[in-house]
Amino acid sequence: MRYGSFNHCNLPPWVIASYHFNSNPQPLEIQGVKQSNRFLFDKLLAAADWHERAGIFMDFMSVKFQLHHWEQQATLPARNSIKNNYLFFLRCWMIDSNSISGAVLKHWVESRMGISPTYHKARIHDINSEAYFNYTVDVMKGSACTSAIQAQLDLLFEYCQFELRRKYPGQETITLYRGTHDAEEHDIIENLENRQQIVRLNNLISFTLEAERAWEFGRTVWKTTVPLAKIFYYSDLLPGSILKGEDEYMIIGGEYRVERLR
Repeated sequence: MRYGSFNHCNLPPWVIASYHFNSNPQPLEIQGVKQSNRFLFDKLLAAADWHERAGIFMDFMSVKFQLHHWEQQATLPARNSIKNNYLFFLRCWMIDSNSISGAVLKHWVESRMGISPTYHKARIHDINSEAYFNYTVDVMKGSACTSAIQAQLDLLFEYCQFELRRKYPGQETITLYRGTHDAEEHDIIENLENRQQIVRLNNLISFTLEAERAWEFGRTVWKTTVPLAKIFYYSDLLPGSILKGEDEYMIIGGEYRVERLR
């Protein structure tokens, strides 16, 4: 897969997707999002407690995108277009990352970061392939039944980055784990010593904070270093049960240096 020639981020796609970026991370920003939502981030800076900040963020999202007005809509499609918000898509990802909602989330990474998916229901080897066409069909289906989802995801990512800087002060990376039954089906860029490999991961993929938890999801567990800048969402970001059971971290993919624990 070739990475896109443009994106909506402050760094080009081939930089973000490179495994060299993971060793030398830099902040990632979606262009114009923080500037156009200065009120939100100024208010977040004034709140010391993460529960308070999460409440501020969710209230802001509700007001900005009128998420609390779904019952007032005259038709079922109109009601669903508001109900199918960023929280809905996160819950659907937790159930099935290859769902229509999963395609919309992968498309957000593709459009904002310039990194195309390598898997959605089937391996995607090329943007001219049938698998890529089927993925785009799911993207269109998912986008058609919601309202301003890409803008909602932009704000979710920026809020996640805001919170990560407070959760891990002075830290640029975190060690995460992924269990998989199909490790051999991923693109292996290079085999290294000591059970290490450079692999190309899907453009949005789930890892967990706990190695023991990762063994529940596959016969092979990968250990890798993930830049905080490439974390899209994590289980403790918002109150509620979204992704809580697996200590899940949704990370932006590309090339990663991984260690196979088995």
